[in-house]
Amino acid sequence: MLQQALQHYFGYASFRQGQEEVITQLLEGKDVVALLPTGTGKSLCYQLTGKIKGAPVLIISPLLSLMQDQVNQMKKMGFKRVIALNSFLTREQFTQALNQLPHYEFIFTSPEMLQNELVTNKLRAMPLGLIVIDEAHCISEWGHDFRPDYLRLQTRLNYYNRPPIVALTATATPAVIADIKYVLQMEHASTYIAAIDRKEIHLQRKWFTTAQEKVNWIEDYVSTTLGPGIIYTSSRKRAEQLAEVLRKWHITVAAYHGGVSNEDRQLIQEQFLANDIEWIIATSAFGMGVHKTNIRHIIHETMSPTLSSYMQEIGRAARDGQDALATVLCTQTDYDVLQFLMDTLPSEPMIKQYYAGADQPLRELDQRLLAYWHSMYRCDEAIHYRDELYLSKRRAFDATRNYMETSSCLRATLVQYFEQSVQVVDACCTNCGLQDASFKELRRITHLSAQTPHWTLRLQQMLLK
Repeated sequence: MLQQALQHYFGYASFRQGQEEVITQLLEGKDVVALLPTGTGKSLCYQLTGKIKGAPVLIISPLLSLMQDQVNQMKKMGFKRVIALNSFLTREQFTQALNQLPHYEFIFTSPEMLQNELVTNKLRAMPLGLIVIDEAHCISEWGHDFRPDYLRLQTRLNYYNRPPIVALTATATPAVIADIKYVLQMEHASTYIAAIDRKEIHLQRKWFTTAQEKVNWIEDYVSTTLGPGIIYTSSRKRAEQLAEVLRKWHITVAAYHGGVSNEDRQLIQEQFLANDIEWIIATSAFGMGVHKTNIRHIIHETMSPTLSSYMQEIGRAARDGQDALATVLCTQTDYDVLQFLMDTLPSEPMIKQYYAGADQPLRELDQRLLAYWHSMYRCDEAIHYRDELYLSKRRAFDATRNYMETSSCLRATLVQYFEQSVQVVDACCTNCGLQDASFKELRRITHLSAQTPHWTLRLQQMLLK
């Protein structure tokens, strides 16, 4: 039956890894947490389930840009009754969409929108067939830090006769999976965990003395190396600076971050997908849900704050199964950046003053977290909760630092963080014989030839001493 439905609705002859197992569980009415690698078609798990059940599907998505991209992709695939219920809508559009909500097959929205009583009451009155938490690792990685509305899903999705929930992600440690189940109150959910290792992504780590040396290396690398590629930076300012440097080489490059308008971000994404832009310089705001199969390079100008986010970001390469190279650039001062990114929680004195009702200047982030904690915990409980979160962030920081410094296999270090095993192979990473080479010859040869060489040949050229 499932094979026939797959062929009928999507024209595929067979399922990819994990899809059939997840869909089978959902059709049996079970909650599921599914860890499926990037590029294995996680979205088909809920699309086909929705078609078979013939009931509306609610998809909770972390980013507006991702949500809009998913809607556009589904419409291109022939799905007509798809909508994104988000802040992009005018008040008139929102009211109209809410009134017509039962007529849609797939409804995308955010955790914040579900705090609106009009929305949740409307959804609870509908015969939903499935609730989807897309990029479900955000519940654990973002909810405790700066988006407490993710944690409020615990109450918003807990109602009588709710449909099955499927939580989908490409990266999650066992602790994160347990947190997802706890927040969504699906402790007895079935769990499908695929191997997280991506052998086609080769790992490179390079150390420098100064930040300027990093810039020089990026300039040389990108000016002599064909993309497509993504360079991740730690700030909007840095993204713009690097983009400006690379434009001098007449390379098609764009900076992508939260300061870019929604319209421009959408345009940049579409141009990148169409190969009109070769390199994207981005903060972590870019990449989630970007369905580009031939990304060959991922460069981190500064290491990601956690190995989970690093795995997410490098996983955007090599979706076509061909080889790609992920490079992280390191200096001693990067630890200060990572420490700053880790120290985002309100302090104990701030918590005490907030509970005492005292006036104090607060960042918007602190205000959101303290308001949520105040609604959930006593003051001493909030302090204990904060301390536990700090210890968790400290462990994540130590794991990231270990990756930057270890002399062991980088692939093994990364995969073992997720408590999975890996078979180490020669030249899989810097510590296992992977050698950097000059790419000037590579780009010059490519321009002189009438045909771009296959990536396997290009990787072999990369690995030559």
